Parts: sequence; C-alpha cells; structure tokens
Amino acid sequence: MSDTAFDITALQPGQLIARGVCRLLASHDFWPLEEFVPARGLRMDVMAIGPKGELWCVECKSSRADYASDSKWQGYLEYCDRFFWAVGPDFPVELLPEESGLILADAWGGEVVRWPDESKLSGARRKAMTLKFARDTARRLSWMRDPTGPAGMI
Repeated sequence: MSDTAFDITALQPGQLIARGVCRLLASHDFWPLEEFVPARGLRMDVMAIGPKGELWCVECKSSRADYASDSKWQGYLEYCDRFFWAVGPDFPVELLPEESGLILADAWGGEVVRWPDESKLSGARRKAMTLKFARDTARRLSWMRDPTGPAGMI
C-alpha cells in the first residue's frame, strides 16, 4: 500500500454510505459534493448536479438514532429538485417518509430503490445553488492543491 492510498477503515458508518452514494450518483452522471451548505445552519450530506443542471440532495443515515436526531432535513427540500435518504442494508426503512427517495448503499456503491417525485427549483434558486455548488467545489479543489493558500485561509 502506497503512502497516498486511501484508508477506508478511517471512515465513520455514515461516511461509508456517502462514499457509496457518490459512486452511485457518478454512475448516473450526477457529480456529488459532500457536506454541502446551501444556507446558514444547513449541511447536506451529499448534493449532486446532473447533466441538465438538476440538483439532488441525499441524506445518509447509518442508524435509527442517526435518523431520529435529524430535525433539519425538511429544510433541504427547498434547495433541491429531488430528495433521497441513503441507508445501509440493515436500516429499518419503514421509518423513512414514503414521499422521499430511497437509496440502499454501502462503501462500494448503491441502488435507488424508490424514486421521489421531482420538485423543480425556481430559476433564481437553481442559479444561486448552481453557482454556490460550483464555487464551493472550486474552493475545495484549490485547497487540495494548496492547503496554505487563499482557499485554506477561509
């Protein structure tokens, strides 16, 4: 194993689910960004942008307690076209709202088992979220290349 190899064992259960979700989304040509903040006080586990500018939000839950402690998820609905829950194969899916999408995932991939209805964003909201998504992604890439440069000082 090289020094630059990724250590998957360092990830928490929710992060392992997010990893699989990101792989699944990429296979559908939706490019993800983890821990996206659409507005102050909100942090989506995964936001992804599709080939036509669609924005999908995925909240990853690793346990019943993790789900029960999430009181902000409904605030995410106004920032995406589709909303999904992503859970592991042993999660009690009957807890999840039926109108939401459902993804079963592990660290290696996932499968959409229930599609949510689409709730299209307004043009102004879509433009604002797309711009924020692009800028956040660019800042993270800049920080990866130069952690002590301008992006690392934010």
